Amino acid sequence: MNVLNIKQSILGQPWRWRMLETDARDPGFAPDDLVTQLLLARGCPRDALEAHKAPSIRAFMPDPSIFRDMDRAADRLADAVQASEQVAVFGDYDVDGATSAALMILLLRDLGLEARPYIPDRLMEGYGPSGAALVRLKDEGASLIVTVDCGAQAFEALEMARVAGVDVVVVDHHKCAAALPHAHALVNPNRLDEVEGAAHGHLAAVGVAFLLGAALIRTLRARGYFTARAEPKLLDLLDLVALGTVADVAALKGLNRAFVAQGLKVMAQRRNIGLNALITASRLTRAPTSTDLGFALGPRINAGGRVGKSDLGVRLLTTRDPAEAERIAVELDRLNEERRAIEGIVQEAAEIIAATKSNHAVIVVAGRGWHPGVIGIVAGRLKEKFGRPALVIALDEMGVGKGSGRSIPGVDLGAAVLAAKEHGLLVAGGGHAMAAGLTIAEDRIEAFGDFLAERLDATVARAMGDRALLLDAVLTASGVNPTLVAAMEAGGPYGMGWPQPRVVAGPVRVIKADIVGNGHVRAIVSGDGGGTLKTVAFRQADTALGQALLGAPPHRKLWLAGRAKIDDWGARPAAELHLDDAAWAD
Repeated sequence: MNVLNIKQSILGQPWRWRMLETDARDPGFAPDDLVTQLLLARGCPRDALEAHKAPSIRAFMPDPSIFRDMDRAADRLADAVQASEQVAVFGDYDVDGATSAALMILLLRDLGLEARPYIPDRLMEGYGPSGAALVRLKDEGASLIVTVDCGAQAFEALEMARVAGVDVVVVDHHKCAAALPHAHALVNPNRLDEVEGAAHGHLAAVGVAFLLGAALIRTLRARGYFTARAEPKLLDLLDLVALGTVADVAALKGLNRAFVAQGLKVMAQRRNIGLNALITASRLTRAPTSTDLGFALGPRINAGGRVGKSDLGVRLLTTRDPAEAERIAVELDRLNEERRAIEGIVQEAAEIIAATKSNHAVIVVAGRGWHPGVIGIVAGRLKEKFGRPALVIALDEMGVGKGSGRSIPGVDLGAAVLAAKEHGLLVAGGGHAMAAGLTIAEDRIEAFGDFLAERLDATVARAMGDRALLLDAVLTASGVNPTLVAAMEAGGPYGMGWPQPRVVAGPVRVIKADIVGNGHVRAIVSGDGGGTLKTVAFRQADTALGQALLGAPPHRKLWLAGRAKIDDWGARPAAELHLDDAAWAD
């Protein structure tokens, strides 16, 4: 059923209720009923409401042993701890990789073992473990290497490590092929031979690393390791799990909800010296929220791998020195600003090319000289603008392209990229449903685009045909207030797979509208009952929505759809609406 009978909004989409039961369409429900309704509308079973209202690790944590190779991995790590072996942790350069590596390093440190971090340089080494790097770590003394957030497709590298005589434990979550690379243990819920563990395929790598940590502690407990020393408090590392999970856009359902809900509580205590410094550098004066993890803290950790030194994130998250933490956090903040400038240049060029391919099932754009550190972000921007999966490829002077893609709900981009690799179109590639990465020769890009079109055209068409703006409530303008925001937050944490509540406010008249920042439209609106409401439409100045707000005549009324947030810049907190769409009310 269409909300307010709106079949085509200003942005050309119908408005529908997120949930179709009658009580979901009642704008007069009380806050407690609102929380229940938000949970039900996001797929929570009625008999699991209480567990989802206060998601705990105990309620959602599986037995780690259900995952293939988990016990084998835990046994090998326990051997290394008890024998004081030299262990190296090989991570990816993004937030999930940095938090996964930091979690393993901090846990092993608490167990009495100082592990060595190794994060490859994004530009010089690329994604994932190389054979040369693994053999070098072995030659420098490592008898065990743990790869985190990478390794599921590292066939050649892991074979070189095997020949060199070093054990490798792979902790990953990316899509796997039917054949697996040789490793001492390969823990990945997305292995095709997983059974019970497959239900947790939405975990980020840092979540898988946490489960391995639990298995390791249990193994050492059974061996009597803690008779003379205290057990590590694994739950104290949930701040890292929350950060990596949200930043990797993992679906916030099941165990991930518990990870983020409890991790935010740990983060609010600011126990991790590096995270504490990063929160300060991000100019956050309150306890971080799930949104802050994705838009404030995550991008700064990522900036080291994108345009700076790849290991800055791990160094920050594992340092014992507050002064060092402050220096790294400030540097990451500076690099994040540099990243934004580079991103703007690449995005402008990519959008020009993408406009000529806006009717393709998957938008594939390539450019020479584009910085590979920002292509994932730009792909996300293109996906948002054109409403379909997008891949952005940065070509170097040798004609080798590094690509990154972002998808839309219902389209498994990672599986498509893996299939393209198996068809010989890619040098390397993989990912998960919503994001993928690849390496490709320039002369194969056109064939790769054709392959994606043939494979995904029908799937994308279905996903786009089902496109509608899903809404949770209709309110007056004055109904968008701090009490409402607080009530809705009780249904969180929100993120991928557990979307933030979206409400309609109105009807309203636009009192004032102007462009602020980088193409954002700010509008002050007034409802029939008096009072005003501040609204912001991010990056919409050149869209139909932005133009409607800027040019709205004083006599015409609008319904505004968006997410209610707290604006805490003023003397006292006030509510504002971050707009996703609008529709004329008359």
